[in-house]
Amino acid sequence: MPDFSFERRFTGIVCGIDEVGRGPLAGPVVAAAVILNVAAMPKHLKRELDDSKKLSHAARVEYALLLKSCARIGIGAASTGEIDRHNILQATFIAMRRAVARLGVTPDMALVDGNREPGLGCKTHLIVGGDGKSLSIAAASIVAKVTRDRLMHALAQRYGGYGWATNVGYGTLEHRNAILALGPTRHHRMSFAPCQLTLGFDSNISP
Repeated sequence: MPDFSFERRFTGIVCGIDEVGRGPLAGPVVAAAVILNVAAMPKHLKRELDDSKKLSHAARVEYALLLKSCARIGIGAASTGEIDRHNILQATFIAMRRAVARLGVTPDMALVDGNREPGLGCKTHLIVGGDGKSLSIAAASIVAKVTRDRLMHALAQRYGGYGWATNVGYGTLEHRNAILALGPTRHHRMSFAPCQLTLGFDSNISP
């Protein structure tokens, strides 16, 4: 389970950063930066906060709401256009930089899930598997996941047939078949191989 031991190694303002959405065929990549006020955290939140992938949907939604009262949060995203122009790794770094910029303060140290330096403009400590080790990164993973899921659920109301209400843009069989049958939308990542199969049918791209 994640704890606050990494955060205690550093002085000053420490934030955790994580992203969601590197793998989907549609939708943005979303990052969150979180500065926790551990003293204000409900006890059960300290105990139960974990990597978003290990939590139920209901738990993620509950914890994301609770974090608003005990953390400073910045959220950033990179669009499908930016993903296609820059590649998914660089777009992820763009989303992370935007998340840090929206914190409203400059952290003295950013704990980042992963092994690549994102160029945040502040000191960075990389932690592989950080969402299962650092409370701040775990919190960021939850906020990013809940934010992106809500966006994809909203887009599902406008773009029926792709299954985004359940697959949130990931390349399920239903989603891949829908791309072939309906064509891509402007929210699809045309640089990703399954979407490239439709490049000969640009006239089918939904507005």
